[in-house]
Order: sequence, then structure tokens, then C-alpha cells
Amino acid sequence: MHETIYEKLTEIFSDVFDDDSIVVTPELTAKDVYAWDSISNVRLFVAIESVLGVQFSNSEITHLKNVGDLVTAIIRKQS
Repeated sequence: MHETIYEKLTEIFSDVFDDDSIVVTPELTAKDVYAWDSISNVRLFVAIESVLGVQFSNSEITHLKNVGDLVTAIIRKQS
């Protein structure tokens, strides 16, 4: 399940940031992606919610420290 989510997230990140070189790993943070700012963060989460069929509150989003936390939250919400 983790691998499938990371594959989908890689596609989403590549699309949102228009960068096919992004490799989504558990340690990846906004600091690691040049174009990841507040506006692209909104676009990113809208895409994640749409593609993966989950919803996040603003509070949940602000508590995520990295993509690994995001994947854990997605799995919890899909269960």
C-alpha cells in the first residue's frame, strides 16, 4: 500500500510543481522542493484529496512534518 501511495504522490507532485525530477520520499519536505510555497501547497493538497479520495483539515496539514507523515495520514484516512 505504501508503494502505491508514493507512486501516486510522485505523479501529483510532478504535476503540481511541473517537475518530473521530484522523487517523493518519506523525508521530503517543502524546503526540498524549490517551488513549494503557500499557494502551491494549497494546489498540492487539493490534488491529493481529489486523487486519493481523502480530506484534510488545515490543522492536520500544518502538523505534517514531511511526506512520511502525509502518507501515514492518508493510510489512516483510507482505512
